[in-house]
Amino acid sequence: MLEVKDLNAFYGKSHILQGVTFSVGDGEIVSLLGRNGVGRSTTIKSIMGEVPPQGSIRFRDQEIAGRKTHEIARLGIGYVPENREIFPTLTARQNLLLGMKNPKHVGRWSVEDMFDMFPNLRERADNPAGVLSGGEQQMLTMCRTLMGDPDLIMIDEPTEGLAPKLVEQVGNLLEEIAGRGVSILLVEQKLTIALKISKRLYVMGHGMMVFEGTPEDLRANEQIRREWLEV
Repeated sequence: MLEVKDLNAFYGKSHILQGVTFSVGDGEIVSLLGRNGVGRSTTIKSIMGEVPPQGSIRFRDQEIAGRKTHEIARLGIGYVPENREIFPTLTARQNLLLGMKNPKHVGRWSVEDMFDMFPNLRERADNPAGVLSGGEQQMLTMCRTLMGDPDLIMIDEPTEGLAPKLVEQVGNLLEEIAGRGVSILLVEQKLTIALKISKRLYVMGHGMMVFEGTPEDLRANEQIRREWLEV
């Protein structure tokens, strides 16, 4: 589905990504772990064209490095940013409908699907999105992206600042997404949820990959956890 090879990215003269290589297969949940500032968010932004990439980024065997963000989105990649970019003056329902690429095309997801998974959104459907709680806005952002029917969705820190009950809901949603054949690249701080739902994990440190393996591999590798993940 997604193949990234020797990806480099810069902010000015700062060399942020230094030869990042990884892959996401069909229907996989792959987590990208690491401490803040190691380049995880920059990796996703480079894939989406928000940061100029150097290297190869192939999606469905098609090179997309250097393409514009809207072109990449139309190819079937969804992106849920960390900063919850909702439209605050529009209702929750209107935000969801804006996520549809083609209103005449029925994809894998409907507004009712979103409301079934998150009853809170149904209750607040006609309220301005700006008055929703932080957790509800996070749910809305994820659901709006799904309304575009992506084949791959990249999600940056979806559980940041959420209550434990909402964290569990996010985990359930991610498994539901993968169950419908959508691949997921998850940037996550919470090791517990990543170990629970991921098929494979990568750990980043200083702009490069320092570990690749299964959740079982990471549980068994105390040195990697201590050096690159634990505070």
